[in-house]
Amino acid sequence: MVPQGAANDSPQHSRMVSTPDLTPNRVVPLPDTEGGPQPSTRPIIVFERVNKTYPNGNAALSEVSFTVHPRDFVFIVGPSGAGKSSVIRLLIREEAAQGGHVLVDGQDLGRLRRRHLPRLRRKMGIVFQDFKLLPTLTVEQNVAFALQVTDPGRRHLKEKVAETLFIVGLEDKLHRFPDQLSGGEQQRVAIARALVHRPRIFLADEPTGNLDPDTSWGIVQLLLQINHRGATVLVATHDREIVDLCRQRVIALEDGRVIRDETGGQYLEAGEATL
Repeated sequence: MVPQGAANDSPQHSRMVSTPDLTPNRVVPLPDTEGGPQPSTRPIIVFERVNKTYPNGNAALSEVSFTVHPRDFVFIVGPSGAGKSSVIRLLIREEAAQGGHVLVDGQDLGRLRRRHLPRLRRKMGIVFQDFKLLPTLTVEQNVAFALQVTDPGRRHLKEKVAETLFIVGLEDKLHRFPDQLSGGEQQRVAIARALVHRPRIFLADEPTGNLDPDTSWGIVQLLLQINHRGATVLVATHDREIVDLCRQRVIALEDGRVIRDETGGQYLEAGEATL
């Protein structure tokens, strides 16, 4: 199974990858917009001449500008230190830009008060390379933990957790602990935890960095399905083969600057030096 827009005839991708059983029943529900405003053409994410320098003097981002519209799928690529993770950290307001503007759903994050951060982050699902699961909690409890901040009723919470674990194919592992799971299964738990509150924006920072190629492909297929069902997805990665297979939009960073923004792109442009 190759996702929509994937390149399956490129000679540099001769490796065969197995794909997970993602049946049509594993449906990621759309955000609940019934009765609300209809989708608009307004960008959901805007970086406008953004600058970020760390205390050691390293410039993480320099004059970075791009926009992302609702339901886009975007790969942010580049070598280590290019600024990929800085983009993610600015989006969740873990850090602040020193210049320019970062907007999420029309909100300028530079003007966002700290007490409003939880509301911002409830619009987002976030997945990291190292999973960040709580080792003393079961799979079910790890996913439920993400909902406890909104304090839904116990019955409603259990239903949402069970539904989300079914979506990621882990409905039979509710009572396992993280150390009883494979790396791919742990990343699926992390995705379920990020997905359970139905975010409009899904951010993944090197989600396949600790996984073997076949498992990585399964994780990316899951992210593509999440996007197909309505979420805006940004994936920061240095996984060249995954990017080349998917042929989605690619924003390439180098030394903190955008050097390419291409629809249906590859990890490297023809003649481009290795990132």
